Amino acid sequence: MNAETMKSLVYDKSSMPWDQSKGFQLRDMPQPRLDESADPADSENVLVKVIYAGFCGSDRGIWNRTAFKGMIFDSLKKEGGTIRVIGHEMVGEIVAVGSKVTPRFGYAPKDIVSTESHIICGTCYQCRIGQTHICSQDVIIGIARDGCFAEYIKLPANVLWQTDPRKIRLKVAALQEPFGNAVHACTTADLRGRRVAVFGCGTIGLFVIMVARALGATRVIGIEPNPANQEMARQLGADEVIPVNFNKNHSHAWGADKELVARVREAFGGQGADVSMEMAGFNSSVNNAIQSTRRGGEVILFGLKQGNFHIQAFDRVIVNGLTLHSVIGRRIFESWYITRNLLEDRSNGIQDRIYEVILGGGDDAVVHIQDFEPASFEKTLAAWPKPLIQF
Repeated sequence: MNAETMKSLVYDKSSMPWDQSKGFQLRDMPQPRLDESADPADSENVLVKVIYAGFCGSDRGIWNRTAFKGMIFDSLKKEGGTIRVIGHEMVGEIVAVGSKVTPRFGYAPKDIVSTESHIICGTCYQCRIGQTHICSQDVIIGIARDGCFAEYIKLPANVLWQTDPRKIRLKVAALQEPFGNAVHACTTADLRGRRVAVFGCGTIGLFVIMVARALGATRVIGIEPNPANQEMARQLGADEVIPVNFNKNHSHAWGADKELVARVREAFGGQGADVSMEMAGFNSSVNNAIQSTRRGGEVILFGLKQGNFHIQAFDRVIVNGLTLHSVIGRRIFESWYITRNLLEDRSNGIQDRIYEVILGGGDDAVVHIQDFEPASFEKTLAAWPKPLIQF
């Protein structure tokens, strides 16, 4: 590799047919650079050397070819290219800044930063009324433009988030973006003194368990099929974890599991959860969450799957006075401020538990870019809820 290229993990539609391939390829890609004479927008851009990048559930969807085909293909068509550098969770060091960056945003080389993964337009109706997290023109890093599974990434300065490595470990700092998802979900409802059920204890669900407790929930239970994730949920503070069997036969594959619903309701004194967090995205899980929530309670819908869903006994949603909230991304930058406060406050134990439990307290969940090999990386994906790629 020479100074003008960089190691990157990519999807190449020309050599990796979507329906006949899997995984990513390690490629030498052109290194991005700032050139204001060629592109005046570079005056407000920065070049970041990536240190760690987190492997997200969205990245798993691309790896397995189950999600984001349309967004990737449409954006590549607009660019006239075939290769997308994947990845949107990261921490890195700024190595170059455009001429307007320091006076306008305060960033300078050597600053350690993470990034918001949704690049917003700032001018659409949603942005102008403060709903920037649902910008109508947003572009997602690693999907609709090149991402951070690379040694360098060019980003607009207005999506960066400065991070103090003396207060947040770098490995944990790489996870601020997904942790912010849990923060957004948990701040959508008032959790003080509330009883919370978390349906799906993948990475974001595990974060939710810790955040819900820190925000005042009095009882938190997890609902999860994977034994390893069940154990992590307990270590991270769940009062109880209820196993769920997705292989169980139901009259409808999308319907709620009556026995599971009864167990969840029983765990909350027979009334049901005050707030149910649906983090898995399966149709049956959505119905489990709705039916496990007490009358007048709230359901947070974060799990994401494509296609049509059936809502079982929809009339009961209305009769029981349930409130359903859809949550996407992070409130920019409100969720990031709360994320920073929760991670920097070592008294709540969140940062230490992320490092010790979710990241394994060492290097087992870390794969160096130079050592990337699809078959061995897939084993890491199976073993850890949140692998890290080191650059």
